Amino acid sequence: MRTISVKDAVAMIPEGATLMIGGFMGVGTPERIIDELVRQEKRNLTVIANDTALPGQGIGKLVDAGLVRKTIASHIGLNPVTQRQMIEKKMEVDLIPQGTLIERIRAGGYGLGGVLTPTGVGTVVEEGKQKAEVNGKSYLIETALRADFALVGAFLADYLGNLSYALTARNFNPVIAMAGETTIVAAEHIVPVGLIAPDHVITPAPLVDYIIANP
Repeated sequence: MRTISVKDAVAMIPEGATLMIGGFMGVGTPERIIDELVRQEKRNLTVIANDTALPGQGIGKLVDAGLVRKTIASHIGLNPVTQRQMIEKKMEVDLIPQGTLIERIRAGGYGLGGVLTPTGVGTVVEEGKQKAEVNGKSYLIETALRADFALVGAFLADYLGNLSYALTARNFNPVIAMAGETTIVAAEHIVPVGLIAPDHVITPAPLVDYIIANP
């Protein structure tokens, strides 16, 4: 694990990269990394996240700047800019039920090929997907999701890379931390090793590649 500047961290991310980004309507999203992505104008991104937040907030900043080629999310209902770009075919949007989305990400982090879910059986959601029958019940086979980079927002990080989260800002962050080829963390506070009690470590250090140095 290395501690680096946000500028250097984002410089590692190429245009066209696939990013998993933590947060729920901007809560728990690593804003400093988002802001630097906008500043460096990293284009043609594929974003995997719960949502695209709001205009001017969280992932919404990437959308506002026209940097997102494709979004894989559970909803976009509160971001009219995302909706407009989808309608104008400037952005591809793949909407996935929230439970299915997080389980596909979890499967990617655990090295599984995918998950079985009854959600969507008998609807348009099953079009083009494999089905399986278990004990007389039908399931869709939903493949695992991984990303080139997982961008994580944490409350506490120590200098080994152990992470702790605050309240609802925890949301998707611990799961996406496992599903990126490279995991980059922006923490509100970086503390000495040992200050985070072992029972309070949610994401262990071996999952973290880089922590953004605080200014």
